Amino acid sequence: MNSNNLLRKQVVSEIKKRRLIFLTLSFLVFFYLIISLIFGDMGLIKYIELNKKRVELENQIKQIEIENKNLRSDIRMLKEDPFYKEKHAREDFNLARPDEYIFRYDDR
Repeated sequence: MNSNNLLRKQVVSEIKKRRLIFLTLSFLVFFYLIISLIFGDMGLIKYIELNKKRVELENQIKQIEIENKNLRSDIRMLKEDPFYKEKHAREDFNLARPDEYIFRYDDR
């Protein structure tokens, strides 16, 4: 009976060791997966950075589209409207008709 009891203790000890090894390996694998999901190349932090970049690029695209729309409108007005041409020449290039004078004031 003594040898039977000793054998049983060895079996129980081996089972405990195997469980400990299994749990340790499971924990290490789980820990590695969590670290990879958060800090890896395709992790959560990289996803957040890419999402911010996408939002910034979308905003830039919207601004550029608005600017393009305004420029197209200016081009159309310069082609079609003679009063707009004259206004543009007067304001941007300081041009005047032959019988007009331009007065400039220094802003200080």
